[in-house]
Amino acid sequence: MSISRNFYVLFISCLILPHAPLNAADLVDIYREALDQDAKYAAARAEHKAAQEKIPQGRAGLLPNLTLSGVRQRQLINPDGRPEVAITRGGVTIQAVQPLFRMQNFIAYEQSKIQVMQADSQFIIASQDLILRVAQAYFDVLIAQFDVRVEEDQKRAIERQLKQAKANFEAGNSTMVDTKEAQARFDLSVSKLIVAKNVLEINKRKLQKITGRYPGVISRLHENHDTNLLVLKYASMNDWLAVTQHNSLTIRVQQLVLEMAKHEVKRARAGHYPTLDLVALYSNQKGVGGTFTGRGIDLTTKQIRLQLNIPLFSGFAVQSRVREAMATEEKVRHDLKNTYRDAELNVSQEFLNFTNGRALVKAQIEAVRSSQSQLESTKLGQEVGVRTEVNVLNAQGLHSLARRDLSRAYYNLLMSRLKLKAVAGELGEEDLIQINKVLQ
Repeated sequence: MSISRNFYVLFISCLILPHAPLNAADLVDIYREALDQDAKYAAARAEHKAAQEKIPQGRAGLLPNLTLSGVRQRQLINPDGRPEVAITRGGVTIQAVQPLFRMQNFIAYEQSKIQVMQADSQFIIASQDLILRVAQAYFDVLIAQFDVRVEEDQKRAIERQLKQAKANFEAGNSTMVDTKEAQARFDLSVSKLIVAKNVLEINKRKLQKITGRYPGVISRLHENHDTNLLVLKYASMNDWLAVTQHNSLTIRVQQLVLEMAKHEVKRARAGHYPTLDLVALYSNQKGVGGTFTGRGIDLTTKQIRLQLNIPLFSGFAVQSRVREAMATEEKVRHDLKNTYRDAELNVSQEFLNFTNGRALVKAQIEAVRSSQSQLESTKLGQEVGVRTEVNVLNAQGLHSLARRDLSRAYYNLLMSRLKLKAVAGELGEEDLIQINKVLQ
């Protein structure tokens, strides 16, 4: 589906803010501020950094365990009623244990690798979420700014109508009812303007929450409009569904959760397996046996041994942990199936939102063209005396509403594009840069 070049030119010309400041904050600038200032993203970054330590922790179960212990004591004894004798005892023991076969430790190491891969995918999801949050907050401010201008235009038009109604009443050409109706419309327009300004302030505060800075002037559309933004990378919904099946980060995370659950079953079963360790020990003890003989001796011990442990019975705890792990694995399988279905639903929704939103943009462009023609005709009618200034103001108000609806439809279209790419696992900073080319 394509939109003619004339449509684009009209669209951009309708959304350009006259005399826009050159130092307006753009979308990419705000996004890069958010990379440093957003608390949610900073927490995700710290969580990702912490997760990288899982591999060293898992590997530790396969490496030697070295311990050093020492003791020194002084003891007074009275052997067989003889005078007290002071016995000094001390010693140093060094022991190294190298696991040779501990199935649970091997599985734990494999699980640590899966945990790191899972953390990597979750951090990318957090990065994509930041892009979506920044874009949504930015577009919300743009729409709210446009709403304020529309309500200001409406207020000016109705104020002129009120003045004309009062003048007609004073001249005896209308009744008090006409004046009160005009006053009611004016009061309503004032309240709508207050609401619009309040929404704008709230949306700016939401953007401030992400960037840590109250936004100043927000940039708007310029004439160098990239029409590629209205064309998707993949033409059909089925193509997007296929890409999502392979690239979705949410699905990837859940697949890794399933792998963890499978390894947990193996780890639980490993409770039945024997363990084999290589143990090396060096002990240097002084004053050994002095408590009994009254005179201690020095004793040095050096040994290397293989230590085999065979579990025989643990009160059925291992069997219970195996059943628990298997039930958890079954639960995770169902969660993965649900994740696939959620991804399909989200892709379908965002694809339809984009395609229908593109059609809506085209329809709104036509509405802007029609309202523009009506405004020009009304101005011409005023020049020849068949239309009044109030008629012109009303036409201007309708034109402002049409432009507002067009801008809202376009921003929603851009958000649908970003959300669709996020669901498919293909959203990145480059997408914001492309959008930023039409925002200044």
